[in-house]
Amino acid sequence: MQKVDIEKHLSGLRGSESSYPFGPEALVFKVMGKMFALVSQLDDIPRVTLKCAPADGEVLTSQFKSITPGYYMNKRHWITILLTGEVSESMLIELANGSYSLVVSKLTKSKKQELEQI
Repeated sequence: MQKVDIEKHLSGLRGSESSYPFGPEALVFKVMGKMFALVSQLDDIPRVTLKCAPADGEVLTSQFKSITPGYYMNKRHWITILLTGEVSESMLIELANGSYSLVVSKLTKSKKQELEQI
């Protein structure tokens, strides 16, 4: 999957907003003000950082060479995926959707209701 494809998918999720709060090196995706993904912009091999359940992160990092604990993030709750082609497009989409869902599940009831209205 190409960087532009994952960015398009992430921006299409309900309530998703993107910005460069850390500078031009990282495109950050948020839902209701909470980060759920970060896509590197200046690396030779693009990478995407996603939130995940700690147990899932451990399994994924042990099974895939291109998946490592979150780069510059809490390594227990985030994974970084190098877009080398090792991780299938469908799995990458599933992981991105899971990251989004994890963040949405932690929103307050009022924020969830607000998100539903978007």
